[in-house]
Amino acid sequence: MEIIKYDGNMPVDEAIKVDDPLLAVISFGGEKAIVSHIDEAVEHHILLRKAGYRGTEIDEFFRIAVDRAEGASWTFICPANYKNISDKTRRVAAFYKDGFSVISKFLSEIGYFVDISIPKRYRRHLEELK
Repeated sequence: MEIIKYDGNMPVDEAIKVDDPLLAVISFGGEKAIVSHIDEAVEHHILLRKAGYRGTEIDEFFRIAVDRAEGASWTFICPANYKNISDKTRRVAAFYKDGFSVISKFLSEIGYFVDISIPKRYRRHLEELK
């Protein structure tokens, strides 16, 4: 996985050392991740723009905020065209499975062995799996 560290006022490596929160986007295929100190980007689409993307590609990335104390908080929003799976239940299930795999790989590559959680406001998509 290629990890692009967007360093601004606080470099990513320094944020990791002091356990300040990070913001990251990870491509669906797991080929690339972009990470910054949370205060540098504030929002995932802003992080993409700062890294040279248009920001409209947000639906091509898994999105997390992470620190060691709280773990990884996954913004769980499954795009309607994810992997061109038309059945919503199957699409959400694939997104869930793929996301945990790719996000876990990214986290381990930056040295974070933490839980991945989905905040309550994003869990409505998971109702499709019940």
